[in-house]
Amino acid sequence: MVEEPTHENEPAIEPHQQTTQRAPMPPNYQPDYYQPIAEAPPPRKRRRKGRWGCFKSGLAITAMVLAALVGSGLVIALMIYNSMKDEVAEDIATLESMEGVEDFETTRILDRSGTVELYQVITEGRRTEVPIEQIPFSLRWATIATEDDTFYENPGFDPASITRAAIQWQQEGEIVSGGSTITQQLVKMIVFEPEERLEQTLRRKLKEAALAYVMTREYSKDEILELYLNQIPYGNLAYGIEAAAQTYFDKPARDLTVAEASFLAGLPQSPATYDPYSNFAGAKVRQRQVLDLMVRHGYLSIAQADEAFNQPPTSVSDLASPNISLLAPHFTVEVRRQLGEIPGIEPDMIERGGLVVYTTIDMDMQALAEQIAAEQVAAVRDEYNLTNAAIIALNPHTGEVLAMLGSVDYANDEIDGAVNNTLSAHQPGSTMKPITYAAAMEQGWNPSDVLWDVPMVYDTGVGAYEPVNYDERFHGPVRLRDALANSYNIPAVTLAREVGVPGILEMSSRLGIESLGDDASLYGLSLTLGGGEVEPIEMATAFSAFANGGKAIEPIYITRITDDEGNVLYETPSQTQEQVIDPRIAFMISDILSDNTARTPAMGAESALLLDFPAAAKTGTTNDYRDNWTVGYTPHLVVAVWAGNTDNTPMAEGTSGLTGAAPIWHDYMTAVYALPHIDSLIGGEGLPPLRSGFSAPQGLEKQPVCVLSSLRDPRLAEEGCPLERDEWFRIGTSEWDPEPTPTLEPTPSPTPDEEADEGDEEEEHLPPLHEEVSEGLWQISVLAMNEDQQAALVELMADSWDALPDDLPTPATPKYCVMSADIEDVEGAAVQLFISAPDDEGDAIRARNWALANGIPIEPGILCPTEDLGDTIPADLFVDADTGSMYAIDDPNPGDEVYGIHPIIGTAIFDPAEIQYYKLEIGPGEFPTEWITFGGVHTEPVEDGVLEELHADASDVFPPGPYVVRLVLVRQDSNYLTPFTVPITIVPVPEDSGE
Repeated sequence: MVEEPTHENEPAIEPHQQTTQRAPMPPNYQPDYYQPIAEAPPPRKRRRKGRWGCFKSGLAITAMVLAALVGSGLVIALMIYNSMKDEVAEDIATLESMEGVEDFETTRILDRSGTVELYQVITEGRRTEVPIEQIPFSLRWATIATEDDTFYENPGFDPASITRAAIQWQQEGEIVSGGSTITQQLVKMIVFEPEERLEQTLRRKLKEAALAYVMTREYSKDEILELYLNQIPYGNLAYGIEAAAQTYFDKPARDLTVAEASFLAGLPQSPATYDPYSNFAGAKVRQRQVLDLMVRHGYLSIAQADEAFNQPPTSVSDLASPNISLLAPHFTVEVRRQLGEIPGIEPDMIERGGLVVYTTIDMDMQALAEQIAAEQVAAVRDEYNLTNAAIIALNPHTGEVLAMLGSVDYANDEIDGAVNNTLSAHQPGSTMKPITYAAAMEQGWNPSDVLWDVPMVYDTGVGAYEPVNYDERFHGPVRLRDALANSYNIPAVTLAREVGVPGILEMSSRLGIESLGDDASLYGLSLTLGGGEVEPIEMATAFSAFANGGKAIEPIYITRITDDEGNVLYETPSQTQEQVIDPRIAFMISDILSDNTARTPAMGAESALLLDFPAAAKTGTTNDYRDNWTVGYTPHLVVAVWAGNTDNTPMAEGTSGLTGAAPIWHDYMTAVYALPHIDSLIGGEGLPPLRSGFSAPQGLEKQPVCVLSSLRDPRLAEEGCPLERDEWFRIGTSEWDPEPTPTLEPTPSPTPDEEADEGDEEEEHLPPLHEEVSEGLWQISVLAMNEDQQAALVELMADSWDALPDDLPTPATPKYCVMSADIEDVEGAAVQLFISAPDDEGDAIRARNWALANGIPIEPGILCPTEDLGDTIPADLFVDADTGSMYAIDDPNPGDEVYGIHPIIGTAIFDPAEIQYYKLEIGPGEFPTEWITFGGVHTEPVEDGVLEELHADASDVFPPGPYVVRLVLVRQDSNYLTPFTVPITIVPVPEDSGE
C-alpha cells in the first residue's frame, strides 16, 4: 500500500495572511470557479532602520555565515552523493520505468444505463485515474498552495530546503523538518520502499532531490501534477482525487466546488488526523489553513476564501457515507461472483484493473421491487407470520435480469437478509403444474380434454397416494383448461402419472430448471404439486419459454466489460434461443393462465392475478405454508415472486400464494408498466404492442365445447348442451406434434357358423349408439333402470366386480345401461348426453361412483343385458333405491336465464313414512359453497307440478349472475337424498317482457 506522505515543515499560517507576490501560474490559466484577485496585493510597508551602516555590516556578516553554511552543506551533500551514486542510478532506472507507480484502479459495476454505480471492487483501496483536464483548477491551486507553492518554478526540489536539512543534520545528527516538494513526494511514493520512506536522513533527502530533478527533466509539470493527484492518499481507502471526490462527496472530481476542493486538499498531510468522519472539526480547521494559503499565494481573495469556508461541507452530515456503495446488493453480489468465471478476465484485472462492468439491471425497476416487497411484507407480517419476500424480473426474449431482490432487507440479520432467495432452492408448490401440463400437451392432451377431479388413489410403488385439493373439495369433470386455471391438484396428479416423473424432469430441464436433476427415483407424483425444490430464477427462466413462444433462454447479468480506457474486453454473446417446445403449446399454456373467467371459481373474479392489461400468472403454496409463490408474465416481461421466511419456519395457516405473493406481483407489475421508459426497456421490433395479450401462432383454431358444469343428469341428446364456449384446438401437422395414437381395429361381429346347427346360431348384436358430439361429450342410447333391473344387473356383474384388484372400490349400482340396437324400443330407453369417463379402469370406477352420487352424467360403461328387462321408470327422474323416492326439476332447464317470479316445475314423489319434506335451495356461483332455502318446506308429494316459486326479481338478495337451484328431499332421520341440481343464470327483467 502507498505510504501516506507527511509534511514535517509545514509552517503555521495565521488566518488571512497575504503576501505581496502571487505564485506563478501556468500558461493560459483560466480558473473555473473563482477568479483570483485582479491585482497583486499591495506591498507591506517596511520600517526604517536608524542606522543604515550597521544594517549593511550585519547583512554582510550574515551573508558570509550563510555562505559558509551552504558551502559546508553542499560539500557534505556532495560527499554523500558520491557514496551512493550507484544506488541513485538504480533508483533513476526505477523512476524512468515507473515500476513503482501504484497502478491499481477500482473495478466499477454499473447499471444498464452506465450512470449508476452499484459497487466498487476494492482490495487495496479506491482509485480511478482521471486526466488533469478533469481536475478543477481550484483543487490544483489548493494543492499547490498547500504542498509546494513554487511547484511551477522549482527544478523538482527546493534548494533552500535541502540546505536547511543538511545544516540540521550537521548540527543535530538527524533531519528534524521536511519540506518535500510535490515532485519529491511523488518520487518517494514511486521509488522508495515503505521503510525507506520513513527515514529522516540527509542521505534520503539527497536521493529524493536528485530523483525529483531527474523527473522534472523527463516530465512536464502538468504531467507530474496529474500523476501526483491520481496517486496521493486522501484517507478512507481513497487514492487519487477522483476516488476522494466520490468517497466524500459522491460526485466526480470535475464537479468539486472551491469549498470542497480546499477541504480535500488539506487531507493528504495526515489523512488519519484529519479524517472528517471522526474529526470533522480538525478537518475544518485544516481547510481554513488551506484557504489562507490560497489567499497568501494569490489564488483567492480574503472574501472568496471566507465564502468558501462557510459553504458545505459545514458538518459531517454534508459528507457522503464512507462505506462502499452496494446498490441492488443481491444482484451485485451475483455479478461479482460471475466476474470471476468469465474467460479472459483474470482475478488481478478485477481487483486492480479498473474494469467497468455494465450490467442488465434497471434501477427504476429495482427500486420498485425493493419498495413494494418491503411494504407488502410489513403490511401482513403479523397476520401471516411472513417476514421476507424475493422478486426476480426477466426479459423473456433476451434473458436480461432487469431486477433482482433477494430479500426485503439485505442488512437485516434477523431475516437472514443477505441470503439471496431468488437463487435459493424452495418448494415451488403449484407453479410446477404448467410444466406438467406442457409435457402432457406434448403427449397429445388439449385444453378441451376432460379430467375428473374426484377422490383418487394413485399407486406410487411404495404406497397409495391420495391427494386433496387446496379447498378440500372435489369438482367433478373439468376440462384441462379449468383444471390448470383453478390449480386443482387431483387432475394435475393424474397428468403427472400419464407423463411420468422422468417426463416432468426432462421438460423442466429443457425449460431451464436444473435444481431438480434427472434422477426420477428421488421424486413421486407429488413433484407436479411442488414436491421438489427449485430456485425462483429457474422458475422465471422456465416461464419465459411460455412467454416468448417456446424458446429457451438463460439469465444474463452482464452485458459488457471495458478496461479503464474504454476498450471492450468482453461482450455477452447473443442467445441462440433454441425452440424447446411447440409454440402452440406455449401459447395454450399462456392463454389458460391469463383466462380470468376460467380461474374465477377458485381465485375469484377480482383476484390479485387480474391486471389492467393481459397477463398470465400461476400461484403456488406448499402444504405446510412455508413457501408462497406467484410467477406471472406478459409477452414482454416475466416476474417471479417468492414470499415466506428464510429460516423455513411456516407462515400462518391458510397463507397462500394468492394472499402472500400475488399482491406483491400485482403491485409490482402494475408499477413497472407505468414507468415512463418501459416501452424502450422491454418493447422491441417484432414484438406485439406492450399491453396486448398473447398472439396465437399458426396451427390453432377455435371450436365450441360444452361447459361441463352446465350438465346435469339426465340430459336428452336432443336438448343439446345447455352452455358452450370456444376452445383452442391444434390443426395441421408440426414437427412438435405427438406421435399419433394407433387406431384399434374393432372386433369383428360374430358370424354364424355355417356348419353349426341352426339352433346353435349365436345372435348377432349391433353396436349400441355411442357417438361423440363434441370434445368429451357423448350421446348414448341408454336405459334408465328401475330397482329390479338394477338388482339384476348387479347380480350379473358380481363376478366381474369381485375380480377387481383389492385397491379399487366396489362400483356403485349403475343408474343406466347402454342399449343395443335390438332392444332400443324398450320403455324407458332414451338417447342422452354423457361426459366421457377416464380411460384408466380404476379412475373410471371412482369417477362413476362420484358422478352417480352427485347427479353428473357420466358414460355408463356397461351394456344392458339382453333378457327380459321388465318394467322401466322414466329416464328423467332421480330415483332413490332406499326410499323409493322419485324427483326432478323440469323447469328451468340447465343454463336457462331466469328473471322475475319464476315457478319451479317438477316432481317430488315420496313415501311420507320415509321422507319428512322437500325444499328448494339456491346457491350463488357455478360451484356454490352456501345455500339459501327459498319458499317453505313441503310435506305433500307433487307430480309434474309447481314445486315452488323463485323470486328472481329480488335483486338485493339475488343479484344477476350464475346460480344453482337444487331440489332436496329430507329423510325422517334428517339426512337428505342426493339433490337434483340445475344451473341457471339470473338476469334483469327485460324491458320488453311486460313485467
